[in-house]
Amino acid sequence: MKKLLLLFVVLLNNVSVFAQSEEYSILVKDIETLQPIENATVVVLKTKQVLLTNEDGKVTFVLNGGSNVQVSEMNYENLTMRWASLKENEFTVYLKNKKENLDEVVVSKENPQKTLQKIVSNSKDKISISHRLKVYVREFFMLDNQYSYYNDGLVNFQFNKNNTTTLLVEQNRSYGLLETDVSADLMGYNLNNIMENYSNFKYFEPLLDSKAKKEYDFTIKGHAKNKEYYVMSVNPLDKAKEAVDNFEIIYDPVKKIILEFTISVTATSLDKIEDKTKVGDKNITKSFVKVNYRWDGTDYYLLSSNEEIGYTVILKDKAKNIQVRNSFVTTGFNKQNFTYSESDVFKEKSLFNKRNKILTNYWDISGFTATDEEKAIIASLEFKL
Repeated sequence: MKKLLLLFVVLLNNVSVFAQSEEYSILVKDIETLQPIENATVVVLKTKQVLLTNEDGKVTFVLNGGSNVQVSEMNYENLTMRWASLKENEFTVYLKNKKENLDEVVVSKENPQKTLQKIVSNSKDKISISHRLKVYVREFFMLDNQYSYYNDGLVNFQFNKNNTTTLLVEQNRSYGLLETDVSADLMGYNLNNIMENYSNFKYFEPLLDSKAKKEYDFTIKGHAKNKEYYVMSVNPLDKAKEAVDNFEIIYDPVKKIILEFTISVTATSLDKIEDKTKVGDKNITKSFVKVNYRWDGTDYYLLSSNEEIGYTVILKDKAKNIQVRNSFVTTGFNKQNFTYSESDVFKEKSLFNKRNKILTNYWDISGFTATDEEKAIIASLEFKL
């Protein structure tokens, strides 16, 4: 009888705690223009949950009780809000724009390429400690300019000491968006590979070789809004034969760590590439990568990423156009390893073909940016759940 009573009390407490958890939304705006601020970092200090504002400047999260909230964005002054000062329902937080105008060439005796080598090396050292990231991942697949397949999931990446990752999938959903079967054409990003590339800063390898100076122009300027950061631009020279990517790297010159980088291919660069014509050949039509890292005072880790690649596949009688967009956002960082059995490890490349496992509406509290077109696609999936 005592055991039954104890079990009843435990269950009652759990129900009570669950009942007290509520969903909250925060809007982040520019205090002068009142416009929403996209990609601002919102940290719920009680739970350490990290969120990114979407294009409406909004994040949504579930919380039991209250918590102070820390809001930051590179171009704005950081702000920590006490929970008591926030109004109920949909809170609005206003950030002050940094009015710096620092777009000046940085005078340095050191060659910019050597500077890049140092910040890449130091960034690797800072991020290489064993840690765990809880990540919301979303991927769109387009075939001949039609959205054809969609997947998203809440996953855990364990970063190992040898800079490899172990992946566990908590929840996921994967759906075709057309009546026709496109499974034979599905080409998703390899989740482990892409995360390992972020932690190894593999994207910078073409720039670190001494021969890169013959292909690229390196320049360093002060950040236009934040005097603590520098911006390095690396662009292909007109005479470059192989180089096509344009790099923009925002870094902290004191800590010598990378905070953000963007890699893109312009139409001009693509025009320099001779089209392949054999059956089965692929010709790139679009390539874009943007990756953000977070330094919270003690720890350095991936915050978010967006990658997009487009290419045409040459067939016997036509060309097939394929585009894939993959995005990550880190919602939790932890230095403790998770425990798991080998059978729990996700060893496939993409979530495209993984069986759906939906326990909660995890996508509602991802704090993830989506375009209006993407929102409509995601909303259309509701009838399938």
